[in-house]
Amino acid sequence: MTQLSPALVSLRDVTKVFSNGVTALAGFNLDVVAGEFVSLLGPSGCGKSTVLRLIAGLAQPTEGSITWPGATGADHRGEIGFVFQDPTLMPWSSVADNVWLPLRLRGVSKRDARDRIAESLALVGLSDFAKAYPRELSGGMRMRVSIARALSLKPRLLLMDEPFAALDEIARFRLNDDLLRLQGELRCTVVFVTHSVYESAYLSSRVAIMSGRPGRIVAEVRGERRAERPKDFRAGARYAELSGRISRILLEQAPEERP
Repeated sequence: MTQLSPALVSLRDVTKVFSNGVTALAGFNLDVVAGEFVSLLGPSGCGKSTVLRLIAGLAQPTEGSITWPGATGADHRGEIGFVFQDPTLMPWSSVADNVWLPLRLRGVSKRDARDRIAESLALVGLSDFAKAYPRELSGGMRMRVSIARALSLKPRLLLMDEPFAALDEIARFRLNDDLLRLQGELRCTVVFVTHSVYESAYLSSRVAIMSGRPGRIVAEVRGERRAERPKDFRAGARYAELSGRISRILLEQAPEERP
């Protein structure tokens, strides 16, 4: 890929071997440039989630390097928001208190965090549910709370690990659109793990396709820039062409079935 600006984060020759001897990644290379929406797509178990955890600093590479040439502060972890596949909300706490959690862990009082909480809930369309509890929300709404919680940190980089996998198609489509809107408004960078070819084709400015374990990038497909997408992008020829190209590359990475 032609890189027009320094990478926000750069992974070089990364290998990750777990304590049980499983090699999740080997020779993994990826540059993520500010403002991109990069989707990681590949077979189950190829190390997609491991890549996110390494970027977030929740795990360390066995070999290779992860550098932050585009980070604005010495502690780049303060610029990262993480949305997990499961919303992982505290059932005993209100929506507002769940959004406050990462700020509270940084020593921000609820009073001082009030405006940030309200702003984050407004961004995901949940201003009227600040006092509700997770059990009172739909699956899609709980995921919106999880996204609001990550946004409360005003991250420069948003890491998302299959956040919409458990949702029905209607909720998933809506949240896909909301996510693109949020990225445009916040001007953040997104690294997004998905198993869906169609989701990756719809969301991404770039799809990085991984091999089976041990994972590495084997191909990249350029997506459609958000500013150039028609409203009916999903029904258009460009979306079908992107989905088809990604599918063909992904099928090449599928292990052969043996009798």
